[in-house]
Amino acid sequence: MKHILVIVDGIVGNKLIHRMIDANTGDNIYDVVYTNDHIVPKVIPSNFTFYRFDPTSASKLEIVLDKDIHTDVLIVLTTKDETINTLKNIREKKKNLNVTIYDNWNIQISDNYLSRYSGVDVLANGLLEKLPNIPVVAQNIGLRLGEIMEIKIPFGSTYAYRYIGSIEQKDWKIFGLYRNNQLVTVKPTIILKPNDVILIIGKPNILMQVYSAMTKTHGQFPMPFGKNTYLYIDLYVQSESEAYNSLKEAIYLHSKIKDKKLYVTITRPTNVPIMNKLKKLIYENENISLTIDYHNRGFRNIVKKEVKRYNVGLIILTHSLLQFREAIRDLVDMQIPIYKIGKSKLSKTKDTLIVVNDTKSYEQIAPIIFDVSEQLNTNIKLYNVAPIKIEKVDELIEHVENLAKIFNQNIEIVNKMKNPIRELKKEEEILQILPFKKAMFDKRLVNFFSTNSDLLSFDMPDFNQLLIPIIEE
Repeated sequence: MKHILVIVDGIVGNKLIHRMIDANTGDNIYDVVYTNDHIVPKVIPSNFTFYRFDPTSASKLEIVLDKDIHTDVLIVLTTKDETINTLKNIREKKKNLNVTIYDNWNIQISDNYLSRYSGVDVLANGLLEKLPNIPVVAQNIGLRLGEIMEIKIPFGSTYAYRYIGSIEQKDWKIFGLYRNNQLVTVKPTIILKPNDVILIIGKPNILMQVYSAMTKTHGQFPMPFGKNTYLYIDLYVQSESEAYNSLKEAIYLHSKIKDKKLYVTITRPTNVPIMNKLKKLIYENENISLTIDYHNRGFRNIVKKEVKRYNVGLIILTHSLLQFREAIRDLVDMQIPIYKIGKSKLSKTKDTLIVVNDTKSYEQIAPIIFDVSEQLNTNIKLYNVAPIKIEKVDELIEHVENLAKIFNQNIEIVNKMKNPIRELKKEEEILQILPFKKAMFDKRLVNFFSTNSDLLSFDMPDFNQLLIPIIEE
């Protein structure tokens, strides 16, 4: 749920509150500040809380601002001075909070997080649309069924920090992007960021699904990478016990996350008994599709084709299959996450662990960390244990703590200036989440003095690990 602060007065404010209650879906929590009792309706929904005081009073407004984390503020007041002073009070406490104001006075304020809504403009546009031979805005073109939609990427969205080209766009397409009130040319290499506003076009029912996925901050993984999960088994490379265990782990993971289907490909079947065991396990579970490769088409060819064919958003592999380095590098380019099965059972996992190696990579994967942790019902630990001070690490920790409030999850921050791998080896029953980097699959010599905890962690076969694609520059 999003927490929204609404500050209202006057006829427009009164109408706004009643319309909000009529359209209330229960998906938001509203704190409403008012000055006149005519604003308050007779029946108040449980997700609305009303406060009566003058919003130009900084001390009183500060109490409400400190009450909770608000994602947006809407100000509808009757005078210019009240609007300016209320906005000033908010900015003294929350500099980066998104604020929308009802502005009938053409207020001149430079504020990147401020949006204006003029009643005069709305009225003029509504009248203009009634005239013939006049271009109109999105809702009145095409079939007038809502084929064009505007979406603001929220802070914490799993679509934030994703290449546009890495987002599957079937029956819909991103055709416009606004950033800092500037129109940006849409390219596959453009990265979506929080507070970006995108314009999308497509089938109306599909657009509603896209809106739901983009504006939700949790419960989406493996989206936006794809809808389904994929397990690859090679019975020539893997032992029978390893193959059987990987299937059991994949089935458990499939039961916990929000994928649609689990696709299993078995190549180079070695004997009938193990194949019968694997088939029995598959046929006992719903939403699992089995493909058997009898012709040894090769890991690279199989995975590359089937990832696209099955709309795969997560690939499950064991440590022994990561020797196919060139094929894995293809997956880096395709921006597909990998779940690497370790020695412990995922069902016994208690903690989702992050060992910070750099700020840029972990800022990108932070929303996914919370999404996965919520679906697996695990605690989150962030280890800031690098032996060398990481640049802007304090900003990263603040970013993660803000996400924890948005996701309503607890996070344990461990600050130590120690060897990160030594600390990691002390952990048990964890899922480590790492940024998916090409360097992980480069040939390298063991360096006992290396400080790159991402590479050192990846080489460890013990832990279950989730590799999340990032943007490397």
